[in-house]
Amino acid sequence: MADVIDFCECSTKMPLIGDKAPKFTANTTNGPIDFPDDFAGKWIVLFSHPSDFTPVCTTEFIAFQRDMAGFQELNTQLIGLSVGALSSHLAWFDAIARMPDGVNISFPVIDDLRMDVAKLYGMFHPKASDTSAIRAVFIIDTAGIIRAILYYPPNLGRNITEIQRILVGLQTADAFKVAMPANWMPGDSVLTPAPTTSAAIYKHHKDTPWFLTYKNLSEGTIYAKITNKKTTKK
Repeated sequence: MADVIDFCECSTKMPLIGDKAPKFTANTTNGPIDFPDDFAGKWIVLFSHPSDFTPVCTTEFIAFQRDMAGFQELNTQLIGLSVGALSSHLAWFDAIARMPDGVNISFPVIDDLRMDVAKLYGMFHPKASDTSAIRAVFIIDTAGIIRAILYYPPNLGRNITEIQRILVGLQTADAFKVAMPANWMPGDSVLTPAPTTSAAIYKHHKDTPWFLTYKNLSEGTIYAKITNKKTTKK
């Protein structure tokens, strides 16, 4: 029983897919924010990293910044977080900018020195580290609902292309009322909802399983819809 009590006392409730994103106020490298209200109408990628001045995190921040245009095209705001002070974040940004292949980090990074936000979002896993947040990603939609959650071990960097693929997939699902099959990439066929009547089964599924129906949806059609602008993608 003691083990159960100890677990309950130290466990941190984390928000789940489908939950409203927990609100908080915080200081960031771009000034104070009221989250998620300050980003109303945008998708949000809230991601945590264990520590400033670490190799894997440095490569991730450079990759996020280099793909900033892609996130902006998807109406998405990047927000970083680590258990560190603003002075540490800013010094790290300066070091990144001075690298031969460096970039200027423009997205806000939260000062979470007291781990308030990390604990609020379940980013603090004591068995992984008792002094830093784990490498987590929360994708939040324009209504403030958590749509996807990703966790990575300390020694594996995030795949920025995969995060963008998830964003495109979620926005495509919302815009076209479809689902994405395994290994889907924008431009691949999508899945339509299964029929709800026997008549529909025999009308549209003579040569295919009634529960598995594909539909062509071009990358150009997707981006024209979810970005609300013309695109050169076909």
